[in-house]
Amino acid sequence: MDSFFFNITDRRYKITELFKYQKQHVIRVDISNGLVFFDISLLLKENKTLNLKNIDRMNFIVSVGQGSCLIKDNLTKSSFSLAEHCTYLFASSRQDMEITIEGASKAEIFILFVSDFFIKRYLSDNAFEPINFLYKKLQEEVSLELIHENATDALSLYLIDKIVSAKHSEKMSSMISEHRAIEYMIHRFSLLDLRVTTEHTAEEIDIAAKAKSIILRDFQTPPSIIELARLCGTNDFKLKKFFKKIYQTTIYAYIQKTRLEKANLLLREHRLSVAEIANEVGYKHQGHFSAIFFKTYGVYPKDLKNSL
Repeated sequence: MDSFFFNITDRRYKITELFKYQKQHVIRVDISNGLVFFDISLLLKENKTLNLKNIDRMNFIVSVGQGSCLIKDNLTKSSFSLAEHCTYLFASSRQDMEITIEGASKAEIFILFVSDFFIKRYLSDNAFEPINFLYKKLQEEVSLELIHENATDALSLYLIDKIVSAKHSEKMSSMISEHRAIEYMIHRFSLLDLRVTTEHTAEEIDIAAKAKSIILRDFQTPPSIIELARLCGTNDFKLKKFFKKIYQTTIYAYIQKTRLEKANLLLREHRLSVAEIANEVGYKHQGHFSAIFFKTYGVYPKDLKNSL
């Protein structure tokens, strides 16, 4: 079997047209060693299938902008149906699969493939970070496993456009594209809601899970720590300690993360202004919301909204 990442003699940034017909295309771009993306834009009456049969350990992120596609794993005979406006993160330690883009409708799909040796460069001393979790998963014998899926947010669309557009750069297209791809990976991987797998007591798990459930129900106007502790049947000291131990973040940071993720989804909707989105997720002042959003994502919500 060939390697997906080492089947070209030219190791530099390389664009390959796998399919081209008028404005329709399937383009493969080798950004750098271990980093490849597919830019797919089709309007066909019949289905189109891409076959991957390789020996590589990789994560890949599929973002379906329009249309739908089906990924079939020929090794386990399982399949995954991917819906419009959703993004999916997969892990695979070897591949014999078919990616079928369904015909009869316009399809806009972006796929970023990331090798395990590329991910290995960024491993952390913190074993509970998403990058460590994903690398460990790739060392297992997993032919194809869906790790995470959710609706595609505005920042993901913004970064995908930057990655794809880099191929039009006259200078340093590889460096620009890799930089944007890393930004995209950081964002998508940070959406993983991982719970630390060390030993916990039943009390710790129960209290932390109750607190998380309450926060998710009312993250716009969450209860105070003292009130949240009362609702969970404990005191504020235990609550903060257990929550941090289980989810590796503070309650305040988790509330902010939840608010920003919701805002990121709402920014795709043209009917809402930035001020309305800020209010919708629990921020009274647009300026405060914009400052926190920029500090977290590196782009202001109004610029993100205007780019879509």
